[in-house]
This record gives sequence, structure tokens and C-alpha cells, in this order.
Amino acid sequence: MATKTTAPKKPAAQQKAAATASNGRAAAPSVQPILNQQFDAPAPLQKYGTVSQRLPIGLDAATRQESVNMLNQLLADTCSIRDMYKKHHWQVVGPTFYQLHLLYDKHYEEQDALVDMIAERIQILGGVAVAMAADVAELTSIPRPPRDREEAPVQVSRLLEAHQIILKNCHEYAEKADESGDDGTNDLVVSNVLRTNELQVWFVSEHVVDTPLARS
Repeated sequence: MATKTTAPKKPAAQQKAAATASNGRAAAPSVQPILNQQFDAPAPLQKYGTVSQRLPIGLDAATRQESVNMLNQLLADTCSIRDMYKKHHWQVVGPTFYQLHLLYDKHYEEQDALVDMIAERIQILGGVAVAMAADVAELTSIPRPPRDREEAPVQVSRLLEAHQIILKNCHEYAEKADESGDDGTNDLVVSNVLRTNELQVWFVSEHVVDTPLARS
């Protein structure tokens, strides 16, 4: 039985030349998307965990690498607390449902804005920002909540624990960035991440103060 052979694929340059009509005019371009390129991809543009000097921002490689490592940890933790806020927004119950439902979503939006700020700073430094949920789950230092629906005081307690983890890291990272001369990272950590989380701690923690509902 004869074996069917497949003609070797022509290099891109030859394909382009073949598409040129005999009168020298190029054939109309194809509107067919080029699919499945991930299966024959070349080496990645940049490996995770490395930094490249793409932008002349006045910081040496060691400083940028240290800042990228810190910021990726902060990014993973910020992604985690952001998603925890959305989980609690969907699942909250009880007499304070409406207030917490709105508050959780407001804080979710604020944490989501921080996610973008942190990731962009990592890219500016020449690093690669952690992005996918599975990678975030491996890197985060925030304990994973159960899938179950929990009471509002338990939700609040989990959020306050997560905020404290982030804030402790913020103090450490801001000091290290200041010592290394990375003023941009220091400013981001203090002015945006730290202050946002402190404010959210205030708003959330007041919901678990044991005060009478109707009469003192």
C-alpha cells in the first residue's frame, strides 16, 4: 500500500512570492486568521522572574529585580483580596446585607485599580507581572477562604486578616524601595496600596463593633 506523502511547507517568504501575480502586483491579502500559533511558538519574549533594561529609568538591574519581586508578591496578595471582596459581595446575608453588599463591591473596584497600578509598575521596571489565577494562588500569602457561604462577621474577619498581611508587607517594601533609591515603587506602595488598604480597614472593621441596634 502506497504511503501518502505531504509536500513540505514553503517558507513564508516563498509563500509571499508565490502569491504575487505574474504582472508584479501582489494578490489580495487573506482575511483568514492564523490560528493555533501557540503550538509552534518560539521562545518566550521574556521569562518570568527576570528583568530587562527596556526603559532607561535610572535604576540598576539589582534594584529593579528586588522591586519586581516585592511587587509581584504585593500583586498576588492584592488579586486575592480583590477576589475575596467579590466573593463576599455575592454571598453576604443578614440585616446589614445592603450596606455590606455595596461596601464590598466598592472595595473590590478600588483593589482592582491597585492591581493595574502594581502590574504596570512591574512592567515599567522591566519585569513580568504575575497574571493568571493559578499562578496568583501559588504566590499569594493570604489564606484561601472556603467555597462556602459564611456569616458577615466571619467575612469581615477574613478581610481584616488579609488587609493586615498586605499592610505589613507594604511597610517592609516601602522601606526597602526607599533604601535602594526606587522612589517610584516607594511612592506607589505608600501613596496607593498602603493608604487604600488602611482606609478600607477602617470602613470594614467598624462593622464588627458590638453596639446596640435600636436602643442604648
